[in-house]
Amino acid sequence: MNVSILYWGMWNYKPQAVSLTDEIKEGFAEASVEIIEGSGGVFEVTVDGSLIYSKKETGRFPEKGEVVKLI
Repeated sequence: MNVSILYWGMWNYKPQAVSLTDEIKEGFAEASVEIIEGSGGVFEVTVDGSLIYSKKETGRFPEKGEVVKLI
């Protein structure tokens, strides 16, 4: 399973991306997780090419465990 986390570097969303990476790896040890710096307020999680979470759509960061449940 390939997971990508796209985050906005300008507002320092990286700590949330790193924390989410740890959470995903705890739930799915075999997952390959890539953190990608983007722009424009993004914080999106893609699994095997499919968008499963978007901060732009929800207006918030994912809660603890939320992305793992979506996977």
